Amino acid sequence: MEIKIKSYKDLSKAELYRILQLRNEVFIVEQNCPYLDIDNLDEKAYHVLGFNKAGICAYTRVFEAGDYFKDPSIGRVAVSKASRSLGYGKKIMQASVEFIETKWPKQPIVLSAQLYLKNFYKELGFKTKGEEYLEDDIPHIKMIRP
Repeated sequence: MEIKIKSYKDLSKAELYRILQLRNEVFIVEQNCPYLDIDNLDEKAYHVLGFNKAGICAYTRVFEAGDYFKDPSIGRVAVSKASRSLGYGKKIMQASVEFIETKWPKQPIVLSAQLYLKNFYKELGFKTKGEEYLEDDIPHIKMIRP
């Protein structure tokens, strides 16, 4: 998997379309969760894109401190159904963490994790913070990588 990191203004129309398609496939259709994915935050984010031969197969968006949480953060972590079990989730997260550590060094990294993925994020150095909560009727927990 090849990884590219782009600001919103550097995304092509085709890349933006595929990102939105992937996020809708994973978060709205697969998880049966009708919510407003287009939240006016994509323009502030850096977009971490994972490409395979079929195109964009993995994705995260990264925020600078203060643009989403108080600290730099990672969100909208998605891997296409066809690409799961290939380690792409771990690779896209590692690239996202490395990007933040390079761009904004020595700052904690925050994410709002779906509860069932808590152990996945723990393996990447994140620790739970606080209690579980519902976000769009899905159990989540705040996690921080110091």
